[in-house]
Amino acid sequence: MMARPVPGCHVDALFGHIVTMHGTRPWGRVLDAGTGRASLQFVMGLQTESWTAVTGDDGEERYLARELGAPARPGDRVLTGHWRDATLLQGQVFDVVLADYLLGAVDRVDPYFQEQLLERLRQHVSGRLYLVGLEPLPDRADGEGPAALRELMRLADVTRLLAGERLYREFPLEWVQRSLVRAGFHVVNATVFPIVYRTAAVDRQLAGCRDRLAHVDAPTRAALEARAVRLAATARDAARAGGIRMGSDYVVTAEPTA
Repeated sequence: MMARPVPGCHVDALFGHIVTMHGTRPWGRVLDAGTGRASLQFVMGLQTESWTAVTGDDGEERYLARELGAPARPGDRVLTGHWRDATLLQGQVFDVVLADYLLGAVDRVDPYFQEQLLERLRQHVSGRLYLVGLEPLPDRADGEGPAALRELMRLADVTRLLAGERLYREFPLEWVQRSLVRAGFHVVNATVFPIVYRTAAVDRQLAGCRDRLAHVDAPTRAALEARAVRLAATARDAARAGGIRMGSDYVVTAEPTA
């Protein structure tokens, strides 16, 4: 299941925090519960006994095999499946489960399943769960640059809907912690990472808008693209001048309740 794109250097900070939290514990058998290039690359770099990666996208398995050479060892595997399927990895447990932006992404293939997802993952965690998430887009942003980027992101969601796609549905940290407790976890640590958006992030939002507008009628496409270009230009100027600080990611470390 593809993770929502974030600035590359920020990804290193999130995964670095997970390594710090794990300390000297052995990684053992690892489940990447919502795999993508970044998370699987991270898992493949750990000293694991074996890893299993699950994607909800039929094409993702072929992509990861081509780009990363995955699976790398006989005991490693990439599986295509949905967590709503009760038979997926039935009866199998892992020392570490990584849920990298899975809560936000799952709504695209298994809508309204987020709370049940945490209960579902509990069945497979014998040691630790590391959950990476993104706070929902703020209702307002201070400053011309942040406001322009926020509107560009909202416009990107509009183009997804017009192209017939489902949206990512992010959940705040407070909801995640409450839901983990209900699902049978004890929250060991929750750390917030403010996001600084650079020009590359602005350009990715604009490119995404343009790609999906190919599915829209010409007059609508022209109007929406013109607005996206204007917003991107304003946001890009602010990003060049030191980056746009808006929103945050979080990493939650949790263990099964005894």
